[in-house]
Amino acid sequence: MKNSVIIGAQWGDEGKGKIVDLLTPQYDCVVRFQGGHNAGHTLVVNGKKTILHLIPSGILHPSTTCVIAGGVVVNLAALFEEVDKLANAGVADIESRLKISYLCQLILPSHIALDKAREQHLAKSAIGTTGRGIGPTYEDKIVRRGLRITDLFAADLDERLQRLVDYHNYLLEHYYKQQPIEVATILEECLAVREKIAPLCCDVPLFLAELNRKGHSILYEGAQGALLDIEHGTYPYVTSSNTLAGGVVTSAGVAMQSVTEIIGIAKAYTTRVGAGPFVTELHDDIGALIAKRGHEYGSTTGRPRRCGWLDLPALKRVAMLNGITAWSLTKLDVLDTLAEIQVCVAYRLNGQEYSIMPDDLGRFDQIEPIYETFPGWQQETMGLTDWQQLPQAATHFIDYIVTATGVPIDSISTGPERAHVIKCKS
Repeated sequence: MKNSVIIGAQWGDEGKGKIVDLLTPQYDCVVRFQGGHNAGHTLVVNGKKTILHLIPSGILHPSTTCVIAGGVVVNLAALFEEVDKLANAGVADIESRLKISYLCQLILPSHIALDKAREQHLAKSAIGTTGRGIGPTYEDKIVRRGLRITDLFAADLDERLQRLVDYHNYLLEHYYKQQPIEVATILEECLAVREKIAPLCCDVPLFLAELNRKGHSILYEGAQGALLDIEHGTYPYVTSSNTLAGGVVTSAGVAMQSVTEIIGIAKAYTTRVGAGPFVTELHDDIGALIAKRGHEYGSTTGRPRRCGWLDLPALKRVAMLNGITAWSLTKLDVLDTLAEIQVCVAYRLNGQEYSIMPDDLGRFDQIEPIYETFPGWQQETMGLTDWQQLPQAATHFIDYIVTATGVPIDSISTGPERAHVIKCKS
């Protein structure tokens, strides 16, 4: 039995979907354990691009069971739209291979309206959310007023929905000065979709425990990145869920001792979408070049990503918080044309150096990155599949990351295709 957790080791968009797709044949089940449809995983197989938002990336493998655990917040209309798109693309037996927890919180149209109204109200101080209702849904969950999938089958669904949407409408009308949302319309949508969702629902913790008891292997797929974790990320510029590996325990309802390895996905550089601190951000031609070569636009929103050099103090903190057992390094080929590559090896703050990112994030605007410069390889690495094929300068760059973080590298992605990967245990 092998139970692995895949997490993003930066601010998201690290290429988790590709790595999950690559690893899926080794597992019987793939589980998405947190987040919502604000996350987007892009897969490229034989030149064909697939973007997934809620359904685990393992769905492209016909023998794999996919699970959406209770820690995920779900827009059911978006879920079934995704199912239909996959079916139209030729993916078979989706609904027979997809299971979802009764405990998932429901994203309602009023959550989406609140999300957008808040960002508009915050103006220049906006967090930079996707406006898909994720934050307000998690907020309702924490204060115990949210609705879960199981509530769709309650006899008093209309009353529960009325209470929640009345609260949302009070905020929309009296604080944000926006139009209210019709409760009757939301109820009609809920009633229409509950018969479709019923066959997919199951007791996810029990289902996963049974898989483990029978010796099956499970791959847990995170969304966003570790530096967006609600507890340990760059607060308040974070997502609303626990993106760290520990989120598997609470969000999927599995025992801690069942996890056997934790793989952190990191780009060979760093990107971030939306607002928030970014110590190594580049505002020059090199940053623009990385963005162009890396096609750095959000798969969910299309927003351009901010780009910068690799940040080792941040990676070290992520490794510490998660107990990372191996890295998977992605987008190495994006750096192919650069004559020099810089890596942030420490931070300087008020005359003191930090080799690991501090948790006092309120002082981030005062941090100065300390860089070490590496020679570029200026050779094409796209599509390489063997460590021996890499230029010496590239292997030196990779070996430095391993030494600095104390974590081996399991694989290196050298392009968008499923086959563009080097398997290695460094």
